[in-house]
Amino acid sequence: MQAALISHDRLKPSFVDWVVRHRAKLQPHTLFATGTTGGLIKEACPELDLTPLKSGPLGGDQQIGALIAEGRIDALFFFIDPLTPLPHDVDVKALIRLTALYNVPAALNEATADRVIAGF
Repeated sequence: MQAALISHDRLKPSFVDWVVRHRAKLQPHTLFATGTTGGLIKEACPELDLTPLKSGPLGGDQQIGALIAEGRIDALFFFIDPLTPLPHDVDVKALIRLTALYNVPAALNEATADRVIAGF
């Protein structure tokens, strides 16, 4: 199974904590993450098979979207900050649209992520 890991800036600490708590479930899988999020996860969990991509605003969200369109992502874990305006909001919306189009589970908050990871 292959999963994508993304988090907006304000939520990065809680997202990394979530990954650390679920590292045993994530370890057997191939993971992709956007720039800064990927770096923080690699630092906290170096044992994970994680490929870092570009930062979200620099094209990382689009790289994940391409992987979804190619059928290479089975789940998206994306802690979205609904209270902070984002300059790349259209990229985020496009990514979420692709998860709906290709029927990829998308966990956009911790409660949903906990439920999706339970099925890993």
